[in-house]
Amino acid sequence: MRYVLAICLIAASCLAADYPAPTEGDFTAKNFKFNSGETLPELRLHYATLGSPKFSARGHLVTNAVLVLHGTGGSWKQFTQPQFANELFGPGQPLDATRYYIIIPDNVGHGGSSKPSNGLHMRFPKYDYDDMVAAQHLLLTEGLKVNHLRLIFGASMGCMHSFVWAETFPDFMDALMPMACQTVQIAGRNRFWRDAVIEAIKLDPAWNNGEYTTEPIAGLRAAQYLLAIAGSAPLFWQKRYPTRDDADKLVDTQEARIKALDANDLLYQVASSRNYNPSPNLEKIRAPLVWINSTDDFINPPEMGIPERDIKRISHGQFHLIQATTETRGHGTHTWAVFWKQYMVQLLKETAGRD
Repeated sequence: MRYVLAICLIAASCLAADYPAPTEGDFTAKNFKFNSGETLPELRLHYATLGSPKFSARGHLVTNAVLVLHGTGGSWKQFTQPQFANELFGPGQPLDATRYYIIIPDNVGHGGSSKPSNGLHMRFPKYDYDDMVAAQHLLLTEGLKVNHLRLIFGASMGCMHSFVWAETFPDFMDALMPMACQTVQIAGRNRFWRDAVIEAIKLDPAWNNGEYTTEPIAGLRAAQYLLAIAGSAPLFWQKRYPTRDDADKLVDTQEARIKALDANDLLYQVASSRNYNPSPNLEKIRAPLVWINSTDDFINPPEMGIPERDIKRISHGQFHLIQATTETRGHGTHTWAVFWKQYMVQLLKETAGRD
């Protein structure tokens, strides 16, 4: 077995961890029908796995599979960053990849999976979160022959996918750990900044209704600045960029990120949240669930009080709120495992043997 050594560059308390190298693959779903009524003859789903499946005593049920779901604009690669992988995947760690079968898909419209920039542009089916979860289910059951999940971990968009999973396939998993989201439809300020991202792209003349020959940079620049603000952490940013000149350099660093964006892909990614609303069916959630948000999250501000209200409707649910410090990362705290991995350990312990 090959191993990789992930080296932590960010904090003395973060130790390097060796874990099995990810294996990448592709699964093709034939004639995939979207909620919009559109059909794609071949929907490609790219994914990575760590570890290998284990089966129940009778040999028919996978007992150690963990589904890890990324956020808007992300891919499986975000979970190989030291702040996540070094804390979770190594020997003796919460998701020890020698014990668990970790599955990390690139969701529809992201990474190596089918997306508008592959050629269809704005003719690509208008996917939503239900479509993305349906595709994940197909990848597991038909592509990887996984019929049960030990845990679903989701960050941001993946957090919302976790709630969709919990209501759509309530007996498929032993436990869920949604990180950084709400249980209501995307509205208020959350909807506004997403609409602003979409409109910034569409109002750039270079966008040309999605048939651009060069990226609409003005629209993408405005979109990226909005994304940066949404993902910002005020205490951490003030510590990291304490002077005017430091903050000005932060603006300059966004240019590299802008160059990595595709306008149609980003537009679809942000728009895919439009139908999300698990609120009416929270009572359908049966698996134990630990939901975690952060006080410095611009996208999910704590003063709304939605988790404290809605967790009461989930029969085996817990909610925890991470307090902001100069080290937390705002919305992005969802992938800094040092702040919340103790809750994962407890959740896995409490749900052991449910299979």
